[in-house]
Amino acid sequence: MPDVIIRKQALFSEEIFHEGGPPAAGPLRRLAMISVIANPFAGRYEHEIAGFMEALKPLGKAMARRMLAALGGDPAVVEGYGKGAIVGTEGEQEHGALWHVPGGWAMREVLGDTRAIVPSTKKVGGPGTRLDVPVTHVNASYVRSHFDAMEVGLNDAPRAGELALVLVMTTGPRIHARVGGLGAEEIVGEDGLR
Repeated sequence: MPDVIIRKQALFSEEIFHEGGPPAAGPLRRLAMISVIANPFAGRYEHEIAGFMEALKPLGKAMARRMLAALGGDPAVVEGYGKGAIVGTEGEQEHGALWHVPGGWAMREVLGDTRAIVPSTKKVGGPGTRLDVPVTHVNASYVRSHFDAMEVGLNDAPRAGELALVLVMTTGPRIHARVGGLGAEEIVGEDGLR
């Protein structure tokens, strides 16, 4: 399998104090990290691509570790996560799907005992393409207060022969979440859903 060749990386952090209502006790922190790499399958159809997922695992783990360090190093502060990929125009959407296993595995490995599937999205686009990365609670996908998304992108990526691989972590529910449903304090933890 080909090597992972990184052109650039970016780490974005935002703190949300309120959304028009009263300030929260503490801000919601949302982090996104993007790694822009060469797409080894760009410009041609390649049937056997799944092996590249194994090559991407160390990248995913390094990204997740860097994000956790930016949040202070304690996995317990991370309550939400998501992942995504933007494929340059010489690639195909399936090349973005290569990030499913390494991106999700990496966050679950670094964060420890998480039970929910890591939600994901992917698309094909050129430099400046933005991606809304879905976020759910790390232990139960049905926790409505943590349904969220973070928009990410870079002005010069992905180039035609590149992949922009994204991880997102959040520290809590949406500010002013109040639409009911399963609460984080009600998680049973049996199946990653509830």
